[in-house]
Amino acid sequence: MTLTITPTGHRGSLRILVLLLLAVLGALLAGAGPASAHAALTGSDPAQGVVVKQAPAQVSLTFSEKVAMNDDSLRVLDPRGKPVQTGTPANLSGTTYAVKLRSGLGDGTYTVTYQVVSADSHPVSGAYTFSIGAPSQTVVSGTGPVAGGGAVGGLYAFGRYASYAGFIVLAGGAAFVLACWQRGAGVRALQRLVVGGWLTLTAATLWLLLLRGSYTTSGKFADVFDLGLLGQVLQTKTGAAPVSRLLLLAAAALFIAVLFGAFTKREEGPDKRDLTFGLAIGGVVVAAGLASSWAMAEHASVGLQPGIAMPVDVVHLLAVAAWLGGLTALLVALYRAPAGTPVESAAVRRFSRLAFGSVVVLIATGVYQSWRQLGAWSAFTDTRYGQLLLVKIGLVALLVGIASISRRWTGRLADNADDTAVVDIDGEAEKERVTAAKAAGKNTGSADSRRAAQLARQRAAMDAARQKRLRDGDANRFGLRRTVLAEAGVAVVLLAVTTWLTQTEPGRTELDAKAASSSSSGAATAPSNGALTLDMPFDTGGADGKGVVSIDLDPARVGGNEMHVYVQRPNGRAFDVPEVKVAFTLEAKKIGPLPVTPDHITTGHWSASGVQIPMAGDWKIAVTVRTSDIDQVTVSKNAQIG
Repeated sequence: MTLTITPTGHRGSLRILVLLLLAVLGALLAGAGPASAHAALTGSDPAQGVVVKQAPAQVSLTFSEKVAMNDDSLRVLDPRGKPVQTGTPANLSGTTYAVKLRSGLGDGTYTVTYQVVSADSHPVSGAYTFSIGAPSQTVVSGTGPVAGGGAVGGLYAFGRYASYAGFIVLAGGAAFVLACWQRGAGVRALQRLVVGGWLTLTAATLWLLLLRGSYTTSGKFADVFDLGLLGQVLQTKTGAAPVSRLLLLAAAALFIAVLFGAFTKREEGPDKRDLTFGLAIGGVVVAAGLASSWAMAEHASVGLQPGIAMPVDVVHLLAVAAWLGGLTALLVALYRAPAGTPVESAAVRRFSRLAFGSVVVLIATGVYQSWRQLGAWSAFTDTRYGQLLLVKIGLVALLVGIASISRRWTGRLADNADDTAVVDIDGEAEKERVTAAKAAGKNTGSADSRRAAQLARQRAAMDAARQKRLRDGDANRFGLRRTVLAEAGVAVVLLAVTTWLTQTEPGRTELDAKAASSSSSGAATAPSNGALTLDMPFDTGGADGKGVVSIDLDPARVGGNEMHVYVQRPNGRAFDVPEVKVAFTLEAKKIGPLPVTPDHITTGHWSASGVQIPMAGDWKIAVTVRTSDIDQVTVSKNAQIG
């Protein structure tokens, strides 16, 4: 980041301290990357775990936002694992989607699997069960589709990382050359850096376009080159976005050609200033267009206030590119620039001002993004998005700390001394080159001409080595190089966390989904007569320790309840275990555990009358099953009672 502030004295130190505090605050409140709004399942009918008396005519799912579906997005499997849905999924209303079921379905446990694509382009999949008549064993394995995961998911995540990195290096490197160090346009190492960013972004965009179909459907690597899937992808906005990005990259290629071609050949004067202005305007337009290809197709385009979020997201991405991409270019300039053209401290100070402005922009856009994504302070610790954000905070704080050290090294750089040394060295080198050339000319056509040319090359190599020694001998420049290298290392990790965050369900959505799931779980497990049924697989670890324990609580209300406990083997037969104990805990009110020891009625059946539930709420029901003298296990589920 290299946040160098030039004012000195007490007031200047105070400004620096305020800046560092604001940067850390911005990291605390800012989402590490563009806003994300993954869809989440918020309701279903029949609901998860419910036991219905009659077979439903359809199964419907409600999501937190609109989703895209295909013919196989919603499936219902009978206890033997055979599909029982008919037709294709349909949008009932708003964010609710349904599929019809065959008539005459028998009793047992049915599995519902779903695989959809959220409006922000991320695949969402999962599964749950409900029962008709009574629960049963099922042969359905796994938890649903593998879209978004596996090898294809890993490759897609790497492609996203590479695309962000390529954009940052391309836009930030070009900005560093134009705004901070125009002499760098003729430095081969910087040219390779910016061109490398362009190539990385182009290759990653093509790769993501190929992976997209498999990533959102089957998850199979064999489908990556399926032209049919590719055609379907191109008809969506998330498929059109990479295509528009490729078109903008063609314009970026023209920009690079002018920057490292005609721009380097222009002498200082009005013509070069006009060209600089034109390149700056064109570069900002192309960079903003590239950033828009993410903002308009993915995260910021859905959720709260998309009309505001999309331009904010574009500005956020441009600020990140100017900051981290410029830092990368500065690192390359410090380490790889020719000895005769070292990066001046004035250029470093100009980049410090650019970094300062970028951090201010990141603070402003980050505060808005944090409000939009987290929704509550508790999301920092209660959601994965918030936990990853805490990691991001630590990395940004570390980056700011290293930047303060870079600031001190920058202040100690002596431009005049460096420039004078370079001029003197260049003068001596030029004299020696002229002398060598004359010697070579005198010996032209003679037997010593080859020896003279070799001598000239050796002297040139010695000149370059002497210049490099003098450049690297500056302790201040050496210190700056080391701290900027450390900043770049932290920035690489920071970008990885950013990419991970863009693929993580935001805190606001996750909390809403948890609340909806919690409220629906109790209602889902209570049929019209008020009874509650819970099924919990167990494994005590012994030779004969596997089975399923079922709890029936009637009427599942505050006051006295009738409880029946059934224990079955994996094959569905009654399992006569030595002991079963039940405990009720209302964790939100710190009530319990309230122990219940049911009476053994018959093989695999225990019962207890008058089970008192003192208060309505989300109760944790824990069942301890003992299958031998030494083998036992406790399993639990939460249910809304009362």
